[in-house]
Amino acid sequence: MRLVKTAHPTSRPDLISGKILVWSLLPEEPPVLNKQFHKRRRLLGMVGAGLCAASVTRAETQVASSSPKPQSEGFAKNVQSSRSLTDRIEALRLDASRIDRLRSLVVLHNGRTVFAEAFSGPSVESAVNVKSVSKSLVAALVGCAVERKVIPDVSVTLGDAIPDLIPNNADPRVATLTVANLLTMQAGLQRTSGPFYGTWVASDDWVKYVLSRRFVDEPGGRMLYSTGDWHVLGAVLTKLSDASLLELSREWLGKPLGIDFAPWTRDPQGLYMGGNEMSLSPLHMAKFGELYRLQGVWNEQQVLSTDWAQQSFIARTNSPFSGDDYGYGWFLRRVGASGFAYARGYGGQFIHVLPAEGITVAMTSDWTRSARGGVYTEQLHKLVTTHLIQG
Repeated sequence: MRLVKTAHPTSRPDLISGKILVWSLLPEEPPVLNKQFHKRRRLLGMVGAGLCAASVTRAETQVASSSPKPQSEGFAKNVQSSRSLTDRIEALRLDASRIDRLRSLVVLHNGRTVFAEAFSGPSVESAVNVKSVSKSLVAALVGCAVERKVIPDVSVTLGDAIPDLIPNNADPRVATLTVANLLTMQAGLQRTSGPFYGTWVASDDWVKYVLSRRFVDEPGGRMLYSTGDWHVLGAVLTKLSDASLLELSREWLGKPLGIDFAPWTRDPQGLYMGGNEMSLSPLHMAKFGELYRLQGVWNEQQVLSTDWAQQSFIARTNSPFSGDDYGYGWFLRRVGASGFAYARGYGGQFIHVLPAEGITVAMTSDWTRSARGGVYTEQLHKLVTTHLIQG
């Protein structure tokens, strides 16, 4: 599995051995960080494959009873780092503990929990609202549905999947929208996030409200960040499977991963919200990210198809806010010769997947304090890039 840049949503790029190809535009304004944090900003060698995760005393819990699968040939090979993993985790802990709104941090290395701490708020075992990290969870459910032939493939249209949910007054182009358009938020419809969110969730039919919006771009055009696209995806999953998103989450992800999904927000028609308001503990967030790092395999069970895990980390569009690329429910960023994928939720909820380093990170924050503007978001990214990405 690799992070790959491709110009066409349905193309299958050549996978380049030893490279993780992700392009991004970094914000012009750097995050405001403490002096100690800046002192640690230097490039190091990549994480050593022989480092002993058990030497980190803060957490020695193995997240899977079976040994993690070896990395694929496309991952950059780890080389001996110039600083031990223990030292880097301790430096990470110190910097993280100084961020007052950061509530928890979990780090997995080669399948082991090498750090897990709640700085404030609930414990790392307690489920919290992960906000738009829910989009990555729904994307995984779409992958499960494709594998099970519940959804034929991502080219299926709304006209074929949910014709009875399309409003009579909808633009004819709505029926031509594909599952892929919704997965990448390239439907072209006016957004239902940001300033439009309140009006949308106050409507009496969330699906029809989304599909009644005017087109501000052509289908397959620029990325228009919109939770409504994901709610429509949830409706597609529910309609074609004859099961709720809660049932699908518990059956397809919860059972194999050992995650107990709790009920969350429903729309006026009783459909569980797609793309927001789901809850996971920080430990389970990391476990979900690790599933992608291991190419869909957990405890020797193929939870997601390897193809879906790989396809999810292929760049198909890019965010108008951060400039980072976007695959199927995951943002993608390049850092030097390496890179990472991340799931992001409002207020600073993150899962980072670093394939080349064999690392997965989960963070939760006080979501009552907005992370808009990018400074806090970049501060959290810098924790990862400064201490965990080597080379």
